[in-house]
Amino acid sequence: MTWLARLGAAMTGNSGADRVVPPTGYTARLTVFTAAAMAFLAVFALALSLATDRLATRWSEALARTATVRISAPAGQMQQQLDNAMAVLQTTPGIATARPLTREERLDLLEPWFGPDLPLDRLQIPELIEVIETVDGVDADGLRARLAGEAPGALYDDHTRWRRPLVRAAERLRTLGLISLALISAATAAMITLSAQASLAANAKVIAALRLIGALDTYIARAFVRRYTLRAFTGALVGTALGVLAIALLPRADAAGGFLTGLGFSGVGWLLPLIIPPVASIVAFAATRFAAFRQLRETT
Repeated sequence: MTWLARLGAAMTGNSGADRVVPPTGYTARLTVFTAAAMAFLAVFALALSLATDRLATRWSEALARTATVRISAPAGQMQQQLDNAMAVLQTTPGIATARPLTREERLDLLEPWFGPDLPLDRLQIPELIEVIETVDGVDADGLRARLAGEAPGALYDDHTRWRRPLVRAAERLRTLGLISLALISAATAAMITLSAQASLAANAKVIAALRLIGALDTYIARAFVRRYTLRAFTGALVGTALGVLAIALLPRADAAGGFLTGLGFSGVGWLLPLIIPPVASIVAFAATRFAAFRQLRETT
C-alpha cells in the first residue's frame, strides 16, 4: 500500500478505533495548536518566497536593458559633449533609444535627496541620457571607448554594479523563505511526534489490555495515526485561514512602499496556501506512524 493510500485510509478509516486515543487532554490541544501556529507561519514564509521572487524578476527585467550616460563638463563644453554623446549612442549597435533628460526631470531626481527648498537651479547639474538597449545588448567596453574619444566627460553606467547585488539579495530572501518552510515542517513533525509518544505512553495500560484481547499493533497504531492526522489537518486549516486573512489585510503593493507593501499573493498565488493543510496532514501522518510503531515496540 502506498503512502497516499495509507494516508487516505487514516483519514477515512474506522472511527471506532479512535476510542483508543483520548478525545481530550493536553496532547490534543497541543497538536491542534502546533499545527495551527505552524500553518500560520508557513503562509507568511510562502508569501515571503513569492514576493521576493516577484521582486527579483521585476528588478532584473526593469534594469537589465536600461543604462545611463552622465556627462560632467565645463559649462561651455556641456552642450557640445551632449551632442557628441548622442551621436555616438545613435550609431551604436544594440541601443534601441537614447533620450536626454530635461532639466526638470533631473531636478525631480535630486529633490527627494536635497528637498524642495535647495536652490538647485543655481547648480551645475550633469547632463543625463536615458538609454534603452535592445534584446541583443550593447558592447559596453566598446561604447565607453567611443564616448571617451568623442565626449571625455561622458560616463556610461549600465547599472551592473548595483543591479546584481539587489537581485542576489532578493534571490537569497526567496531561498530563506523556502528554508523556513522546511524548518516549519520539521518542527511540526517533531512536536507531533512528541505529542503522540506522550499519548501512547500515557495509555500503556489500555494498549496492554487491547493486546490481551488480540488487538494487533497495526490496529492500535492506526487509531493514533488517524486521530493525530485529523487533528493536524484541522489545526493547519484554521492556521492557514488566519494566515491568509492576515496577508489580505496587509497594504497593497505600490511604488512608494515597494517590497514592504508587496508582501502577499497575487492572482492564482492565492490558491497556493491551500496546499498547506494537506502537507501538514502528510507530515503528521508520517510522524505519528513512526512514533506509534516505535513506542509500541518499546511497550511490553
